[in-house]
Amino acid sequence: MKTFELREKASKAESGEYILGSEDSGTHACYMIYGILRPGQKGRLIKPGKGHEEMVLAVNGDIEVSGFFSLALKNGNAIHITGENECFLENKGPEEVVYIIAGGHSEAGHH
Repeated sequence: MKTFELREKASKAESGEYILGSEDSGTHACYMIYGILRPGQKGRLIKPGKGHEEMVLAVNGDIEVSGFFSLALKNGNAIHITGENECFLENKGPEEVVYIIAGGHSEAGHH
């Protein structure tokens, strides 16, 4: 059994994200993104793409979502977004916010 240190990798990445995907898991069936939004950071695009779906979870703190959905994604809540629909994430608070994006192929996108 292998564990993956995602927070450390995301903290070191310029984007503030680490994608746990096929290079780590050996499978193309699913992926997970561990992301950090710094205070005041905005503009993180969520767009799964044709044949894909994603669920976005606010892990600690609240995230403002605009675009296909416009809402305050509260700590512990998630949204589901599919295909070419797109949203943007923003951290309006004074502390870092962690989010998780879990994604995979929809039936039409399985390859």
